[in-house]
Amino acid sequence: MAFGGELRFMRGNWKSLIDYFRKMKGTSESPPRVSSSEIFWSSAGAFLGIVSLTVTNYKILDGTDLVMVIGSFGASAVLVYGAAESPLAQPRNLIGGHVISAIVGVTAYQLLDAELWLGAPLAVSAAIAAMHATRTLHPPGGGTALIAVIGSAKIHALGYLFVIIPTGVGAILILVVALLVNNMPKNKQYPKFWH
Repeated sequence: MAFGGELRFMRGNWKSLIDYFRKMKGTSESPPRVSSSEIFWSSAGAFLGIVSLTVTNYKILDGTDLVMVIGSFGASAVLVYGAAESPLAQPRNLIGGHVISAIVGVTAYQLLDAELWLGAPLAVSAAIAAMHATRTLHPPGGGTALIAVIGSAKIHALGYLFVIIPTGVGAILILVVALLVNNMPKNKQYPKFWH
C-alpha cells in the first residue's frame, strides 16, 4: 500500500474511533419528573412487595434451610413498581426472567463451582442470551444468575430448588403485590401484557 493509501486508512480509522467515542456523549436532556402520586405508589408497592418476601422469610421459613430474600428482587421492585409500563417489568419478564436465569445460574455453579471466576460471568452472559431467546428479558435476572453462582453455602445447598424457592415463589409474590398496588391509581394499568 502506498504511503498516501496508508494515510487515508489511518485517517479513516481515527475518524471511526472519534465517532465511536462521540456516541458516549449522550444528550443534555434529563428524564422528566414524576408526580408525587407516582412517587407514593412506587414506594408503597416496593415496600409491600419486599415486606411480603421478608415476612415469608423471617416468619414462615424461619428454622428451615430455605431463603426468600435475594438481592435481585430489590432491582425487580424498582422495575415492577417504579417503571411498571416498561416491557421489562411485565409478568412474563418478571417471572420468566428470574426463573430462566436461576436455572442458568445453578447449572453454571454446578458445572464450574471450582472456577467461580469463570462461572459467574458465564452465568450472567448465558442468562442474558436465554432471556433474549425466550423474550423474557428482565435485568434483575442477571443478578439472580450471579447469586446462584456466588451466593452463600445456604444458596448453593438448595441446588435446583433455588429455581422454585426463593426465585419462582418470590417473583410470584412480587407480581401479586404489583397487580394489587399498580392498579390502585385510576390512571395506571398493570400489566400492559401477560405473554
